[in-house]
Amino acid sequence: MTHSPFSKPSRRIVLAGLGAGLLATPALALSEAAAKTLVERAVADINAVIASGKSESAMIRDFEGIFARYGDVPTIAISALGPPARSASAAQRSAFTQAFTGYMARKYGKRFREFAGGRIEVKDTRQRSRLIEVRTLAYLPGQSPFNVTFLVSDRSGRDKFVNLLIEGVNLFQTEKVEIGAMLDRRGGNVDALIQDLRRAG
Repeated sequence: MTHSPFSKPSRRIVLAGLGAGLLATPALALSEAAAKTLVERAVADINAVIASGKSESAMIRDFEGIFARYGDVPTIAISALGPPARSASAAQRSAFTQAFTGYMARKYGKRFREFAGGRIEVKDTRQRSRLIEVRTLAYLPGQSPFNVTFLVSDRSGRDKFVNLLIEGVNLFQTEKVEIGAMLDRRGGNVDALIQDLRRAG
């Protein structure tokens, strides 16, 4: 399996899943200001979870809500599934999206408690083809700050983030590789993958 960059310092792992409300804007009308506002709202919610002192299970529920509110979850999930999504039924795609969302929340949300006292700050934006990059800096206790870049799109009809770059590493491409490896081990059986994702993370 491809080595995940998030198996290095645990300070990156929580931010791998962040992100995932939204400004109702017409398709293809995305502006840098709107993208920045979206990420500022997401970051405010993330910072509130980090500072909440809630239990791990409560933080995971909050994280899943943030991912669903601010991320284009259907697009992210189907991209993670890859080519098998084309032959999957509508019911399978829906079930996979739900299972993938929970999997991401558990996989990364469990690490929130390690980041008490940390915060994320929105810095600047940049147009990138039909996407807008919103760069943030993550500050964690006792660590040097590091870049977390949200890629925002309005392809769904609303402004949502569709990917994260953590110190330049493409988060959802990494997840796509890992999901692909999981599917290969199950002989390409999407239903088996869905069942295992519901338990994994």
